[in-house]
Amino acid sequence: MKTIEVVASIIHQNGKILATQRGYGDFKGLWEFPGGKIEPGETPEEALCREIQEELGVTIYVENHICTIEYDYPNFHLTMHCYLCTLEANSGASEIELREHKSSRWLAPASLDEVEWLPADREVIEMLKSDPISSF
Repeated sequence: MKTIEVVASIIHQNGKILATQRGYGDFKGLWEFPGGKIEPGETPEEALCREIQEELGVTIYVENHICTIEYDYPNFHLTMHCYLCTLEANSGASEIELREHKSSRWLAPASLDEVEWLPADREVIEMLKSDPISSF
């Protein structure tokens, strides 16, 4: 089975977490943490900063790695490295530009179940609901 390795950004601000809705592909309409594939020669942190700039037009600060999720989709195995991040001071929430996603929402931890997440992201959601962001 093909393995895909990606990074995901859990961007937090004012006690809320950024969720983005996919606007393309097999999982169009489902929600995810923004991020993407690691290119050859990149560190996971470099890939995350590049992907967020490409997808959302903002600069992030990568705080720390919080978990790695291993998930088997029907056609591939996903390894997803998840990092807690914040927007850089010059990149406010109002400056987010949806270049690949069709929608975004800032959700409080208690509201994370209000959207339909991609299966691999659900494992991270359960962790975020049980542990406040400050514990990471």
